[in-house]
Amino acid sequence: MDEKVTEYIEKQKSPQKEICKKLRQIILKTFPKIKEEMKWGVPVYEDKYYLGSLKDHVNLGFSIKNMTAAELKNFEGAGKTMRHVKFFSTKDIDEKKIQKLMKMVKGPC
Repeated sequence: MDEKVTEYIEKQKSPQKEICKKLRQIILKTFPKIKEEMKWGVPVYEDKYYLGSLKDHVNLGFSIKNMTAAELKNFEGAGKTMRHVKFFSTKDIDEKKIQKLMKMVKGPC
């Protein structure tokens, strides 16, 4: 685990801190060898996923490169390369659903 990512998460207020911790755990559990780093001011995982703590929620971002129109319907936002799912509490986190979404991202991890 990257120390700067840990620092970023620890600086967040509740419930964003707990949400980030849980999402990070799911990412690292799903892809144990994935590279974790701070980039764009947020934790990034091989440019495929990111965690962004905002005023009242956390975005888990996903690379949408080569996704189908049907797959894109699972995400919010209008980005051309990344889209996201919002989490307002740890109760919103469905690990199996998140893992399914993460596996839609094209390319090896």
